[in-house]
Amino acid sequence: MSDVTVTGLSELQALLDTLPVKIEANIMRGALRAGAKPMMQEAKDRVSVASGKLRDGLKITTRKSKGQVIAKIVATGAHRSIAHLVEFGTRPHQIKAKDGGAIAFGGGMFSHIDHPGARPRPFMRPAFDAKAEDAVIAAGEYVKKRLTKEGLDTSEILVDGDEP
Repeated sequence: MSDVTVTGLSELQALLDTLPVKIEANIMRGALRAGAKPMMQEAKDRVSVASGKLRDGLKITTRKSKGQVIAKIVATGAHRSIAHLVEFGTRPHQIKAKDGGAIAFGGGMFSHIDHPGARPRPFMRPAFDAKAEDAVIAAGEYVKKRLTKEGLDTSEILVDGDEP
């Protein structure tokens, strides 16, 4: 991964400090969402697809907590409970029926099934690694655009590829 150059961070903070807290938080939420989009798309492109439900369930969430804005890419929907199993894999293990019941599998009924485990198929971490630079650039461009919309001069803030 190459380095991303952002100049004018102190100027950016000074501009953000001139805004009401709610507008600053909204700008940061949007910036983090913009930065998360390339990572989420990469994760969707990398995820193992059987039914497509895990891929389709990947979403970006943002929230403000204790003065900090947080963005996450989360698995939602029908396959949210297996995302970590796909990412990290599983060891061989035994699946037991509940309280004397039975498990239907392959046309038979069993008191337990010996699961062979599953190899990891990472999609989130590789997406983060592959798109971190794009995320920083997208977030920076979003902030510049929003500050300009608020009537502030962002000419001192340069993100990779910007002309001074």
